[in-house]
Amino acid sequence: MPVAVVAAVVVAEAAVGLMWPRHGVMHPAPVRAASYFSEAQLERARDFRRPQLMLSLAVLVVELGLLALLVRRPPRVLRGPFRRPIVAAAVAGAALSVLVDAAPLPLKAIARERARDVGLVTQSWGGYALDLVRTWAIGAVFAGVGAALGVGLMRRMPRTWWIPGSVIVVAFGAATTYAGPVVLDPIFNRFDRLPAGQTRDDVLELARRAGVDVGEVYRMDASKRTTASNAYVNGLGQTKRVVLYDNLLQDFDRDEVRLVVAHELGHVRYDDVPHGLLWLAIVTPVGLFAASRMTARLAPEEQRTGPAVLPALALSVGVITFLLTCVSNQLSRRVEARADSFALELTHQPDAFVSFQRRISVKNVGDPDPPGWSSFLFGTHPTTVQRIGIGVAAGEKRP
Repeated sequence: MPVAVVAAVVVAEAAVGLMWPRHGVMHPAPVRAASYFSEAQLERARDFRRPQLMLSLAVLVVELGLLALLVRRPPRVLRGPFRRPIVAAAVAGAALSVLVDAAPLPLKAIARERARDVGLVTQSWGGYALDLVRTWAIGAVFAGVGAALGVGLMRRMPRTWWIPGSVIVVAFGAATTYAGPVVLDPIFNRFDRLPAGQTRDDVLELARRAGVDVGEVYRMDASKRTTASNAYVNGLGQTKRVVLYDNLLQDFDRDEVRLVVAHELGHVRYDDVPHGLLWLAIVTPVGLFAASRMTARLAPEEQRTGPAVLPALALSVGVITFLLTCVSNQLSRRVEARADSFALELTHQPDAFVSFQRRISVKNVGDPDPPGWSSFLFGTHPTTVQRIGIGVAAGEKRP
């Protein structure tokens, strides 16, 4: 089992090296956070973000700890016997999903209240509760189907279930990437096509210059939950889209919005969403093999044909997913740096880029220069200081 876990991490690192962007990434100039942020802004960001990180880690510990407790002492209700073990596994998987997500709810509430105190949260507690119910319901459906498939495969292929399981995981990833924007996302937010006007004209003009098919551009009503601004690209084929937060469009000027759009077009230009699925396809087989070895170590053989195996399976998948996500974040940061560089090459506005990175960090109460260990393990984007450094480097290249 330890060899399998190490092998999964090694293969994930190899996949990062294979897909590492080697061109089109500007090296950031060395800059100091104190040169762009006041001491009060830096202190406010540190006071908010670093305890938030600790709370997020505490949530993870509670979730994995609960699964470990259920592995050590499986509830009698999971041990059967069952006339229909696959159906029982589906029900147990759905219930386990809700239980694990609900267990650290007090910690999540504390984190949310802290975000509310600094002005990031705009949604009422009632709206938050409704979102929780929706999230639990969707998660329960997915977990129930996954549990039924997992137990079914273990019963038929006790030692090699991870092979067809890997195919299912990758297919699920592709399906949710394709269908998520039109099936799942509208459950939580309203998406409106960007109306005719200056912003839409800018998007189409930048897309033409970038030589990319932008798909569709939507405005999302993010302001009903948060004052934070953002944008993203998701979907595949006919569902490919660029999504802009409504508060991004309201709170930032035209040049800054153009830079955000150009960044997202960089993701489209380099096919970053399909490449994310490719990375998933590479690492899933070895990751699921490691999870299968861990599950076999944690669960007695007599438990592997029914719902009693689910806590061990969920714990194993959770641990492996955490490790592989930490590895994949290296690639994510490089990909985001390439998108920043693409935006600067497309717009030739380094001053606006630096101004935007500073303003959005202050608005989102982000830590411009977080501890190195947290950036390495959990950072999906370059730090704000690094992104400002990219803008400064682009400005120094100008004639």
